[in-house]
Amino acid sequence: MQTKIYNQKGNEAGTIDLPDAIFGLKWNSDLVYQVAVAQAANRRQKTAHAKDRAEVRGGGRKPWKQKGTGRARHGSIRSPLWKGGGVTHGPLKEKSYKKKINKKMARKALFTVLSRKARDHELLILEDLSFPEAKTKHAKELFHNFSSQKEFAQIERGNGVLVLTPGKDERAYRAIRNLPYAHVEDVRNTTAHDLLEYSYILVPRRSLESLVRK
Repeated sequence: MQTKIYNQKGNEAGTIDLPDAIFGLKWNSDLVYQVAVAQAANRRQKTAHAKDRAEVRGGGRKPWKQKGTGRARHGSIRSPLWKGGGVTHGPLKEKSYKKKINKKMARKALFTVLSRKARDHELLILEDLSFPEAKTKHAKELFHNFSSQKEFAQIERGNGVLVLTPGKDERAYRAIRNLPYAHVEDVRNTTAHDLLEYSYILVPRRSLESLVRK
């Protein structure tokens, strides 16, 4: 597949041949769905936790004697029947949401989404990505240059753009992090789930080399 390559001013700077092994795959919705759901589950935080009667504070003594009061028998005020008592069958932080997925599936799903983005003209290949300073105004100028084109007019309108850097790029991260429609990710760590969250994918030329080795 051949596509255009751009400079940071948003102007065409020639063409580039994209490797078919990454950008020439057919769309496989079943594979992409399975991988994306697994990756989302593996990122899920185990924060929901309800205390059962053993964890709730208090209730060490029997509230009243077993017989002779005319009231129902109770052994602890921390029973699930009581206000302030433990929760029965509540969510527990020990629960694991992990889903196993093998590396070949994850890799193929990533390349399948990239292929779809390339065919839908939602993939931007840059000659190079560099900012003179780690300031938001430079990143905003970069995305504005592309938004002025009809093909990529939606970038600044909340549709989102994911920038795949060839490695850890602190300057690019600091320049882009304050823009609500943009995000930076190391290409070595990106997943199919990441790509599906954004309408456009911006890939510097050096990041393509990392994708080939992925």
